[in-house]
Amino acid sequence: MTAQQIISLGIQGSMALMVFCVGLHARLDDVLYLLRRPSLLIRSLLAMNVILPAVAVAIALWLDVDRALKVALIALSVSPVPPILPGTQLKAGGRESYVVGLLATAALVSIVFVPAVAALIGRLFGQEVHTAPSAIAWVVVTSILAPLVAGVAVRWLAPKLAALLVRPLSLLATVVLVVAFLPVLVKIWPAIAVSFGNFSFVTIVAFCALGVAVGHVLGGPDKEDRTVLALATASRHPAVALAIVHDDSALLLPVLGIVLVVLIVGAVLGAVYTKVTARASTPGERQRQAG
Repeated sequence: MTAQQIISLGIQGSMALMVFCVGLHARLDDVLYLLRRPSLLIRSLLAMNVILPAVAVAIALWLDVDRALKVALIALSVSPVPPILPGTQLKAGGRESYVVGLLATAALVSIVFVPAVAALIGRLFGQEVHTAPSAIAWVVVTSILAPLVAGVAVRWLAPKLAALLVRPLSLLATVVLVVAFLPVLVKIWPAIAVSFGNFSFVTIVAFCALGVAVGHVLGGPDKEDRTVLALATASRHPAVALAIVHDDSALLLPVLGIVLVVLIVGAVLGAVYTKVTARASTPGERQRQAG
């Protein structure tokens, strides 16, 4: 096994382990949460799969930015929740059932939705883009659905064991992800540096800020739900986005650099959003979050 394969396995395994830990907290009812709340489901899909993709397409059509940036933003805008996000959503006071339900639902929707958008990208840029649903399904099943279901099953069969495993496994997943990601960061740094010029970075910040705002507005009256949707709308699964451009070797590295910048910017804006909304919470909301 080569060093590159080891690094790839470390990144994929650590992200799957993070989702498995989310499952250790969850029940089957949490996975099905959105199916029983059609209003919240529609608003969630509207924010993540309609409004933000429309923003990305508008950027591609109307702004004079690099082609790689246009492709990266469109691809990210239709991708599901990334495996690293649920922990952040929960720490920010998000409703656990909604976090788990949105993670599962967005992953399932992406299997059909992402290939359709890949074809749209091809029409926008005058070339054929074919992303098989099976390729997207493989990514979301291995990185989200399978580990989530496995975690839920462990909690159902052995709840005490699940409670014991969740903290050490979460720590292990974080450490492995950081260690495996550092060599990748060094390799693609030139591609990342490019994204800071030619108005690209400003576009990325605006894109992520709009994602947070759209999710906040459509999250509904409950702060726990607004927080979950705001963070999810602004941060998406990088592997699914990259699967759209995996056949274009000229675009793959620049898009990867931009995807990582978007993830970092989204995380920073999400942290700022969480701080601001926490300060603006009513005493009753703060008491519920602390409980």
